[in-house]
Amino acid sequence: MINLIKEDIACVFERDPAAQTIWEVIFVYPGFHAVVLHRISHQLWAKGFKFIARVIAHAARWFTGIEIHPGAVVGQRFFIDHGMGVVIGETTIIGDDCTLYHGVTLGGTSWNKGKRHPTLKNGVVVGAGAKILGPIEVGENARVGSNSVVLKAVPDGATVVGIPGHVVGAKDKKVTEIANKMGFDAYGTTVDSPDPVAYSINHMLEHIQAMDKQMCAMKQAMKQAGIECTSEILSKLDDCELDK
Repeated sequence: MINLIKEDIACVFERDPAAQTIWEVIFVYPGFHAVVLHRISHQLWAKGFKFIARVIAHAARWFTGIEIHPGAVVGQRFFIDHGMGVVIGETTIIGDDCTLYHGVTLGGTSWNKGKRHPTLKNGVVVGAGAKILGPIEVGENARVGSNSVVLKAVPDGATVVGIPGHVVGAKDKKVTEIANKMGFDAYGTTVDSPDPVAYSINHMLEHIQAMDKQMCAMKQAMKQAGIECTSEILSKLDDCELDK
């Protein structure tokens, strides 16, 4: 237990540049407090002292704003940054070197007993506000973008964004490990993540161009049939002004 706690402290310095001293981590980091208290409550839960385990978990939730069921399995060097609003369900399994940000939910989609919460493999980063729901598996070194809702399994090294979540990038494992060493990806986003506004505008322009081609073909067919069509001169896009 002491070795696990030492690793939990060390991983804070690796992933949070704001951390200054060990005493700061021990006394003012709610994510660290939640993980330590969970490790204690989980040991009690595994030994059958379930009521005491739930009391400790409830106290941890009250003090930190982070709810971790004592039945959840948490690996080594688990880091919760900021932490407020994090919810981790009973049958959740979290691997080593995983990171969660505030507002993350690892929840279930069923009231039935048995495995109903997600499994996060080693090195997973889940961005702020993301929801991972159901007994699905998130692969090693995967990234879940902020505010995403993930309902399906995520392959190793992939980046998932959107509602519902969809894969926008997948990397070779070795490349991902090198990238992780070069710079920690705070909110689970990568250069593969698309700009939703730009994507929507580009999609609309492609649709308009396709419609223009169809209209030209229709006008030519009607002209050959002896039907004349009136034409209007359209303004150019470069004539638009923001103050109009």
